[in-house]
Amino acid sequence: MSNTFTIIFGIIAMLLPLVVGRIYWKKFDHYFGRGDEAYMDTLEYFLKKIGSTILIAFIILWIGMSLVFSGSSPQ
Repeated sequence: MSNTFTIIFGIIAMLLPLVVGRIYWKKFDHYFGRGDEAYMDTLEYFLKKIGSTILIAFIILWIGMSLVFSGSSPQ
């Protein structure tokens, strides 16, 4: 893989977790909020929301970086 493609795919692999994390953050209340405003204002709920968002973003980043740099070993 040429250096240009490595740079382009690397940038995409770094930005994709941000986009997916933002979408997940917005949809989290719909999926796990149970329609209870009092529950959604608790620290426990916020920690679950931020923890799962970071976990999903990190997994996507890890997969993206491993795919980008798997074929770019120096020769």
